Amino acid sequence: MKSLQIRLTAIALGLFLVFSFAHNTQAQVAGWTIPAKFKTTKNPVASNKESVADGKELFAKHCKSCHGSAGLGDGPKAATLDVSCGDFSSKKFQATADGEMFFQMTEGKGKMPSFKKLIPEDNSRWAIVNYLRTLAAK
Repeated sequence: MKSLQIRLTAIALGLFLVFSFAHNTQAQVAGWTIPAKFKTTKNPVASNKESVADGKELFAKHCKSCHGSAGLGDGPKAATLDVSCGDFSSKKFQATADGEMFFQMTEGKGKMPSFKKLIPEDNSRWAIVNYLRTLAAK
């Protein structure tokens, strides 16, 4: 009986450690579960006039309908959604790491679609991140 208790305790401890590790290796950003590596992933695309212009063009084509032309979350489709489209100019959003933005755009969640097929080039999605940085409230 004591041997069974020891085994069950060891299993419970093992499961606790596994779930604790899994939880600690992911970041929470406004309801998103983002793998920890994206918290420190740097944008490989230099933020310059060209990449920002490319990002702005892609944003207008793929994102503006929900997020609005200025990224305030007020696009024409936003009113039909039961979730907020966010305000990309806010300090809270701008504090999000580039890698987290890239992950959210790439993978999608719920009403936010994945853009890895619509915008298959990683560098194009990184250019959108560069554009989003220009939306910071002045």
